[in-house]
Amino acid sequence: MSGIRVVEVASWTYVPVAGAVLAEWGADVIKIEHPEMGDPQRGLAAMGLIPTGPGGVSHMVELPNRGKRSVGLDLKTEEGRALLLKMCENADVFLTNFRPAARAKLGIDVEHIRAVNPNIIYVRGSGHGQRGPESERGGYDGCTFWGRGGAADIVSDPEADYPVNQPGPAFGDVIGGLTIAGGISAALFHREKTGEPVIVDNSLLATAMWATGATSLAAGLFGFDRMPRGDRKQMPNPIVGMYRTSDRRFLSLVMLESDRYWGDLVTRMGHPELENDPRFVDAAARAANCEECITLLDQYFGEKTFAEWKEILAEAKGVWAPVQSPAELLEDPQAIANGYIREIEANSGTVFRIIASPLQFDETPPDLTRAPEHGEHTDEVLLELGYDMDQIMEMKIKGAIL
Repeated sequence: MSGIRVVEVASWTYVPVAGAVLAEWGADVIKIEHPEMGDPQRGLAAMGLIPTGPGGVSHMVELPNRGKRSVGLDLKTEEGRALLLKMCENADVFLTNFRPAARAKLGIDVEHIRAVNPNIIYVRGSGHGQRGPESERGGYDGCTFWGRGGAADIVSDPEADYPVNQPGPAFGDVIGGLTIAGGISAALFHREKTGEPVIVDNSLLATAMWATGATSLAAGLFGFDRMPRGDRKQMPNPIVGMYRTSDRRFLSLVMLESDRYWGDLVTRMGHPELENDPRFVDAAARAANCEECITLLDQYFGEKTFAEWKEILAEAKGVWAPVQSPAELLEDPQAIANGYIREIEANSGTVFRIIASPLQFDETPPDLTRAPEHGEHTDEVLLELGYDMDQIMEMKIKGAIL
């Protein structure tokens, strides 16, 4: 995306992640922040509500903002808004998560931005969509994506006191941000082919519904309120499921074509006699005797450690995976070989590891750069727009810029 310019008026994580992905793909992404407060995400780190790592690295600032330039503008001032519109004149994309009333009040809605650049692609990320009774409601992935979108209910035991929380910060945000980046790419392609700019919309609610869509489809077809849960020992295919090792770690098996993989698996496990055991000789027999089969597999998997099973199953023909921790994932040889984990040098000189977005072009992992400091590129961008230092200093004195 070299040569593509994105003006981002967004905060927190979900929509800014889209800007980070576009920056990773080569776009020039200019993040607009309030000159005094900045993105509220920075404030959480500054107040100690989000911990910082060595060298002052804030993971929740780096995640959605790596690779961008930051400009401090007060959009409530005449000068600040004029500067934003000036930036948009030659931009390709305007990206925001401001709600409808705020956009209208600040004069940054579609008609305002298109008035200075009719060809700009206007992109909105929201909690609940741009229409309907809740279009003005904010949203976070922990509630709108995970809770309202159905995921919490699907993964939680209905007998538990509380549903399960989402698996870590920004889980829904990064999925939504990547979706927006894909939508922007499609919009740029459409404009290239037709000359027509489009408005792109995404919401956390829509993204969650897409992620849980298979379950919702089944619920509508079969008339159930909640996905049925069964006893794991009643699984008709015993080599699809989780198995616990002697050191209380887990292996995930998904060997769907069980007749193809059964013999190889049990032979590697050290029990070749099970391959032709009449109780387990084919898929039908294993389904009929699933409880007995799973009980035996539980016993055998429980006799060796996680590390031992990883070595034993390394060349297994069927699909399986170790259940890893985030720390282990950072050392995963396969992830490292593919360049999924990249290093960034912070402004302090600290080098830290970060996960790249999951697309590569021309088999080349991206080179990532750190998130900008608050307003770090204000002067640089304004000079590019043709302002001189006297004009810039005057706007700083007025508080319109940082």
